[in-house]
Amino acid sequence: MKSFEELIENIQKEKEKKVVAVVAAEDEHAIEAVVKAKETGIVEPVLIGDRNKIISIMENLKVENMEMYEIIDKKKPIEAAEKAVEIVREKKADFLMKGKIQTADILKVVVDKEKGLRTGRVMSHMAIHQMDSYKKLLAVTDGGMNIRPDLEAKKQIIMNAVIAFKNMGVDMPKVALVCAVESMNPKMDETVDAVKLMDMYKNGEITDCILEGPISYDLVMSRKSSEIKGYSSEVVGDADILVVPDIASGNILGKALVYSAGAKMAGFILGAKVPIVLTSRGSTSEEKYLSLVISAAAAIKQN
Repeated sequence: MKSFEELIENIQKEKEKKVVAVVAAEDEHAIEAVVKAKETGIVEPVLIGDRNKIISIMENLKVENMEMYEIIDKKKPIEAAEKAVEIVREKKADFLMKGKIQTADILKVVVDKEKGLRTGRVMSHMAIHQMDSYKKLLAVTDGGMNIRPDLEAKKQIIMNAVIAFKNMGVDMPKVALVCAVESMNPKMDETVDAVKLMDMYKNGEITDCILEGPISYDLVMSRKSSEIKGYSSEVVGDADILVVPDIASGNILGKALVYSAGAKMAGFILGAKVPIVLTSRGSTSEEKYLSLVISAAAAIKQN
């Protein structure tokens, strides 16, 4: 995947559009993003929330053909979340989007053992970046949910990312286990985990990708650096997914790419039965729109 534009073009070619259920849709940036996504042929939205507030926002945004938008009236955000999860379970929607609701509240409904969307896998965040200095889209996981994932959680984080990329059309994504160094150091737990994950990969426990690690960021991104250090790998200079040791390193790396490297960024939550667009309160409507794009690309049609 070279760019968000390429993803958009691929989605627009699909005959049947994915349906997004927007939870507590009375949020201006969320509606702005959803309207753009509908008008550009990315999704068909179902807006769930306070009908009067939703209509008022749409009127202020001068949305055309408002009658073409399905609105389900639910005054309380938690009720909107429950309804959204219900229509996903009924296969009437293909993924979720967070509107004006607390993250903890929507996730509580998603992980409900009886009525939620659990799969048994760890839920993880994946951010995808587009920047002029790299030849294709670059994902970073997990900089948004798992604070200090253990070995098993890291394995599942990798699986979540690989499944999403495969759904987006990348058959064998190249995955880098990013550490400060490219060799195992017993005092650096992330390098020990990387070696164990590589053993899982070689034993067939991690599949459908090309995995490399431990590997430092400079070697992942620069063939010249790898040549100088004598490091050879298919992932060098061609990674699709960067798996980071913890939430701090993922969060810092992601923000550095956006604010220092000028990257466009989109993000979503993986590991539930469907993707969840769950951007921060400070996210722009463009970021929310691009997050809808990647979620629509990664979602499996509910039929």
